[in-house]
Amino acid sequence: MDLEAAKFIGAGLAVIGVIGAGIGIGNIFASFIQAVGRNPSARGEVFPMTMLGFALVEAIALFALVVALVILFG
Repeated sequence: MDLEAAKFIGAGLAVIGVIGAGIGIGNIFASFIQAVGRNPSARGEVFPMTMLGFALVEAIALFALVVALVILFG
């Protein structure tokens, strides 16, 4: 196997982290919808934590993408 093929395989494996981020974002918003559905008055308290969780999970996806790009072009 040559170096170029190994780069493509490594970048593909690095992007697998984006799948986990997608699952995490889905779980975060599903929990938010359930919480607001059970207690609508708590929306103001729950929403900021939902956005914080979304931002942290999205950061993981961006890190995985950066690692893939570094593998490809580094």
